[in-house]
Amino acid sequence: MLIADDEALVRAGLRRILESAPALTVVGEAADGADAVRAAARYRPDVLLMDVRMPGMDGLAAAARAAAAPGAPKVVMLTTFDLDEYVHDALRAGAVGFLLKDTPPRDLIAAVHTVAAGGAMLAPTVTRRLIRHYATGVPARTEQARDRLTALTDREKEVLRAVARGLSNAETGRALFMSEATVKAHVSRTLAKLGVANRVQAAIVAYEAGLLG
Repeated sequence: MLIADDEALVRAGLRRILESAPALTVVGEAADGADAVRAAARYRPDVLLMDVRMPGMDGLAAAARAAAAPGAPKVVMLTTFDLDEYVHDALRAGAVGFLLKDTPPRDLIAAVHTVAAGGAMLAPTVTRRLIRHYATGVPARTEQARDRLTALTDREKEVLRAVARGLSNAETGRALFMSEATVKAHVSRTLAKLGVANRVQAAIVAYEAGLLG
């Protein structure tokens, strides 16, 4: 994985935490957004852990570039604040989630494993709150999101609700009385129909459309 933060002490602390886990390897560090994009292209990390606010090219712009590149890493944003106005745009740009900088070491390691395995940083309460905060209240967005939901079957909408609540495939299966494999297939079809890249972006559409009430 790759760490991008403009503060050397923060990078050092993150590296020390992550490299304490036997299955994680930090392949490089970057001090700003432009450096992060170059390093991602050079090292091809599975996960890019990137600060939102950095000098020059900030984390938001860097996330969009890194996520759009061939062999893109899973981008997770780091922020000091749990209501950072840039995070919603970062998720739209292709980031799969975000973490607060005061996340406990054990949770940080678990989160990186989750993302590397193809998951999204949606389950933490702070993530759901932030997505809900920034993805609602804009009439034009709400109408567009509702139009996108018309392509879904009733079952796919049920699965989307579960995704937006942060449930895993296994938890969704138990809630909707489906096998995990069936849930995974529904999720894949739902993402394709909505034209989104991951579960976090699908959750944003669900919140914008008011699917969760």
